[in-house]
Formats: sequence, structure tokens, C-alpha cells
Amino acid sequence: MEQNNYQGALQNPIGSGFNAASTTKEVIQGIDLSGKIAIVTGGNTGIGLETTKTLANAGATVIVPARDIKKAKANLQGVTNVEVEAMDLMDSKSIDVFAEKFVASGRPLHLLINNAGIMWVPLRRDNRGMESQLATNYLAQFQLTARLWPALKMANGARVVNVSSYGHQFAPFHFDDPNFLNRDYETLQAYGQSKTAVNLFSLELDTRAKAHNIRAYSLHPGSIGGTELAREASLELFQQMGFCDAEGNILPEVAASLKTIPQGAATTVWCATSPMLHNLGGVYCEDVEIATLTTNPSTSNGVNPYSLDQTFAKQLWDLSEELTGIQFPIH
Repeated sequence: MEQNNYQGALQNPIGSGFNAASTTKEVIQGIDLSGKIAIVTGGNTGIGLETTKTLANAGATVIVPARDIKKAKANLQGVTNVEVEAMDLMDSKSIDVFAEKFVASGRPLHLLINNAGIMWVPLRRDNRGMESQLATNYLAQFQLTARLWPALKMANGARVVNVSSYGHQFAPFHFDDPNFLNRDYETLQAYGQSKTAVNLFSLELDTRAKAHNIRAYSLHPGSIGGTELAREASLELFQQMGFCDAEGNILPEVAASLKTIPQGAATTVWCATSPMLHNLGGVYCEDVEIATLTTNPSTSNGVNPYSLDQTFAKQLWDLSEELTGIQFPIH
């Protein structure tokens, strides 16, 4: 019987040998990516930049699509094997242009790392009227993966790694009103919904794509200091999350739990390269390991079963095709 991760059937740690403190340098040790081609969205800042450097140093050619080309080139200065291209995840046409250019180059795509994301933003909409966190964190992933499908298939052994978050625990996917047209906007609900969507997409993509030797993964990188993710967050939001006291001071236990950027990118790199995952996909990972199931949103680890539900995964796939106007070309 064919294995899949519907209802979290495969959400069991596999003894990776790594842990929350493991770094990208440890995870990539002994892995040669010479001749491999990777695309890393958000690959010029934070954990995306660390992911880009790690893959490039292991021999891969890494393409970094970026909204701000000048900033991306400055951040990537001195990193070999890297190409910077223009793309804005809030602009669906720009995603198509980037993907069409890559596919037209005739190159295979071995690793697609959908890393870019936003959080803690006020209500905004993209050029199609989609709520910005859903658009950036999820619909852009769906569209980019669909458009790059011919190149992924050509690799004859590809992985799609979608950066999610334990924030998926904040909210299930709201099928009746995903774009907050008829309900009050709450930024953490929007974020949670977008990350639940990432998990459901990764699950369904793996189920459909493995026949073409393409596997998919979602992951929580950890709570990380020194990234740009919180640039628009208010003090009230940090307090609501339980990160700060009334004066705005970060709580000692929170500070102690923060990962460094090399630790935060380690799970992405593991999902992209580990030989242990050759015949296993559709799983949600954290701390460089497959996560366990949990229904407790107050914990900062584990994966909620609603984000691995078979019915929801199939329903979201259909809705995503409808919202993006893209028929995902798996055949």
C-alpha cells in the first residue's frame, strides 16, 4: 500500500541525529550538490540568505528571485554560484515572468525552496485583491511551484521545501472567507491560516508529485533572532504572543529559546538535502527532524492535525487553482 501523510500518518521522528541546536554547517556536512540547481525565494535575507550560502557552498547553483535587486546583490556579495533575478511575490505577473524565464532556459530544477514570507502586517491586498499574508506566504508558493513544474520534472529527482511555522497553530484554513472579506481582520489569524495552507499544500503536492520523483516538505524553522520578519510588528503584538513584558522587555525564557540564523536555516537545508528523506515526503519538520502531532496551540512545537487533513488538503488544492486561475500541470 502506498504511503502518504494524510492525517499525519508519517509524523514520527526518524532519528536524524540532529536537534534544535544543530546548524546548517553540521547538516550539510558530507553532502555534495555539484551540478544541482536551486531556487530560494527570500534568499538574500535572514534564514533565506543562510540557506542560499549553505547550498552554494556545497556546490549548487542558486537562483535568488528578489523584489529589490540592488539590496539582494549587496547582501549576496562574495557568495559564489549565485544568480539574482527579479520577482515580487505580491505581483502574480512577476511570478509568471520569473518562472517562464527559468523554464525557457532549459535547465532542470532540483531544489525549490519557498522560503520568503511576511508576518505581523496590517490588512493589505495584492493586485488580485488577495489578503497579503495568504498571497505572499501561500498562493505565491502554489503559483511558483506550478509554473516551475516542467523544470522540477526534468530534474528526475527534485524536492520542494516550503517554509511554514508553528504559527499554523493560530488558525485553521478558513474556506468560507480566506481573504477576510466578511470577517474582521486579525493579523495573527491571517498568518496562521497562511501557514496552515502551506502545510496542506506540501502534503497534497507530495502525494500527487511523488510519481514524478518529486517530494515536498513543510517546516518550522524555529523562533529566530536577527531576521526581518518582525519589522512591522507592534509592541502589543509581541506582548500578545507572550514574548515581552509590560515594559517591552523580551522575557528571559524567550530570549534563551531563540535560535541563531544558522540554527534556524538548518531544518530547511535538512529537508532539501538529507538522504534520510529519499523515500519520505509530505511531512512537517522542525528542529531538523520530523515533528510529532499536537493539538495544543500553546506549545511552540508539533504539527496540528487540521493542517494535515486529507479532505482539507484536496479542498485547498481546488480552491488554490480557482484563486490563482492556474491549473496545476501534474500529469
